[in-house]
Amino acid sequence: MAKKSLARKTAYAGGGVLAATAAFAGILVAEAALAVRATHQVKMPVAPSPTGWYGARQAGRPINIALLGDSSAAGYGMTEVEDTPGAVLASGVSEKAHRPVRLHDLSEIGAKSSDLHPQVEKAIAADADIAVILVGSNDVIRRVRPRVAVSHLAQAVIRLQEAGVKVLVGTVPDLSTATPILPPLRSIMRAWSIRIAAGQMFHVVRAGGHTVSLGDVLGPAFKATPAFWFGADLFHPSAAGYHALGEVLVPPTLSVLGLVGDENAILETYNGKQVMPLAAASLRAVIRPGTEIDPAPRPRGRVGRNWARARSFENEQRPPHRGERPSETPPPAVRQPAQR
Repeated sequence: MAKKSLARKTAYAGGGVLAATAAFAGILVAEAALAVRATHQVKMPVAPSPTGWYGARQAGRPINIALLGDSSAAGYGMTEVEDTPGAVLASGVSEKAHRPVRLHDLSEIGAKSSDLHPQVEKAIAADADIAVILVGSNDVIRRVRPRVAVSHLAQAVIRLQEAGVKVLVGTVPDLSTATPILPPLRSIMRAWSIRIAAGQMFHVVRAGGHTVSLGDVLGPAFKATPAFWFGADLFHPSAAGYHALGEVLVPPTLSVLGLVGDENAILETYNGKQVMPLAAASLRAVIRPGTEIDPAPRPRGRVGRNWARARSFENEQRPPHRGERPSETPPPAVRQPAQR
């Protein structure tokens, strides 16, 4: 009799757990549907392409930049080209390097990491000096497994590296800061964003590329004043948000191109050294926005195959502002196409 009573109680308890789990899952599905509906209810314009020439008054060999990725790279929602992250990035690089810049915007709205491959081939065909990649948000939204998303990104990095194109990846930001995303979905989105961002850092650097942590670079400010930093759909950035995104990419882009040295960087340390295990560097960059991760040789006497250097360019960031309007024709000082 006691055994039957125990079995009955166990069955009731198990049923209660299953019911609670199903209810929780239902809440998450409902919240996700509400977030998508709230975002799609607002009609957002497709931003004008920032492809073109920047730095009309600059001389020297042009810098050829390819911008790859999703709507965050495209500047979705902007009506003026000067407000797109591509224009801000190209203008900033030209200003700091004192050289003209040719930008190729190859991004696609809605792209996932698995959609990078056509963009990669276009970047190679454009003879880009560097490919700046902003991708991962749609992988988070569509719940693509981090391992799968990161694998596609790593393949893209390897292909670009083999073609002689340097690579900088801006890791996926914390999507839980978007207003339409409510708890408990918000905590899950944050965890998913962090997992993909950490995976991006680790595998991109291991493939020979470079990363810059966007992590919470838009986080605290976006949470404090979402009406200012987010656009009309409360999910994509506003003009100010895109300005900040473009600006944070300028110093690491210059660094990857070899146009700025360590004297302009804040070198992170690990046990008193400036080189640390790649896993440690990736985790540190997740919680420290604007951190660039570079491959590094293994220190003498240390074990492990993957080592990296982490550095921040916080002192180099300018107050966010608009980019310049691109020109369809090269500056007068440019007499011939860029040669490597």
